[in-house]
Amino acid sequence: MAKNSAPPPGTGDIFPEEIPSWLAIENGAREVFKCFGYGEIRTPVFEYTEVFQRGLGDETEVVKKEMYTFEDRGGRSLTLRPEGTAGVMRALSGTEAMNGVESRVFYIGPMFRGERPSAGRRRQFHQIGVENAGRVAPALDAESITLIARLLDHVGAGGYQILLNTRGVKEDRKPAEDALREHFAPVIDSMCEDCRERLSRNVWRILDCKQPQCQKHIEAAPDAASLFGPASRDYFNEVCDILTDLEIPFKIEPRLVRGLDYYVHTVFELTHPGLGGQSAIAGGGRYELAVPGQNRPIVGVGFAAGVERLLMAREYNKIPVPEPERPQVYLVSLGKEALKYNIRLADTLRSKGIYTMLEAEEKSMKSQMRSADRLKASNVLILGENELANGVCVLKNMADGSQKNIALADVAGEFGK
Repeated sequence: MAKNSAPPPGTGDIFPEEIPSWLAIENGAREVFKCFGYGEIRTPVFEYTEVFQRGLGDETEVVKKEMYTFEDRGGRSLTLRPEGTAGVMRALSGTEAMNGVESRVFYIGPMFRGERPSAGRRRQFHQIGVENAGRVAPALDAESITLIARLLDHVGAGGYQILLNTRGVKEDRKPAEDALREHFAPVIDSMCEDCRERLSRNVWRILDCKQPQCQKHIEAAPDAASLFGPASRDYFNEVCDILTDLEIPFKIEPRLVRGLDYYVHTVFELTHPGLGGQSAIAGGGRYELAVPGQNRPIVGVGFAAGVERLLMAREYNKIPVPEPERPQVYLVSLGKEALKYNIRLADTLRSKGIYTMLEAEEKSMKSQMRSADRLKASNVLILGENELANGVCVLKNMADGSQKNIALADVAGEFGK
């Protein structure tokens, strides 16, 4: 066990002074999602392992290499959620979303992947995501892309680029897969070990490889979408037309496939210059996701954005860190009886929603005033034995230094205005 106070590699503590920035993103997301009709859903942080194996696909990097899986006391295999969609769809599979009734939900919470830690990439990380389940329509895909753009703008992460592509439908895949294998087969020996394995097992995964020795071969690969059927191409063109009408700029990226097997039709990724080499800040698309206990997949469209990456984008954009809340009043007690009174007064003020702090021990006035300064209290209420006997106290405004006497009976009303 580590001898210092550091958390495990790939995780991090989030201290009170950091929380205002997190809340700016989380509460900003809730504001935007409300305008689009999304309600919050909260699912367990671990699921039966088959939820991810069936939903994400056995050949994905997440399932093969990155999941934290363990057995419970009954010998059942459980996995900490590596992403949000599979668990949310497991939950919605018991609703009318399986019967074509639209369901709009969003989630905020931690995810877990056994990756090599780097900037913006942790083993415990946090995502904000939305899922629109139950219906299939190009307009819903375009709306999901619009929603992520509005979210990033709202939380101070502007300056992104939207990359867009289509995965077609499953019936389109074989001609494209054959063309990709034909392209990669002659050069596969010069590519990474993972890509050599992917050639036979899942050739689409090669397009998602980030290894430098593979990039030139990936860039020269044929445009798979050009081999899709007319229905898939028409679907994608309609998504692009809607985004163009909404004046949302995007770039078609033929090599974009995303890293999970459940995607069909539209896929998208947003990159940001403030993230360095790992430039993706959000991504998503349309999917058909297999759910345990169901004989057909659940359909939907959605996205997820990494909170840590949104924070990096805000910093890059020089968005000011929100000021933490500061006490409305700090109670200074001069003497034992004054302290006893102030403890009761603090409870009264707090019960009325007034942020109140006080020194819990008898200390000098100088020491207590230093504490009030450190906390940046707006006001200081000074109570000594004489003031207590006369039913009054001194209220000092810390911004301008002015002070006045007020009756103790009037203190709650003074801050309740």
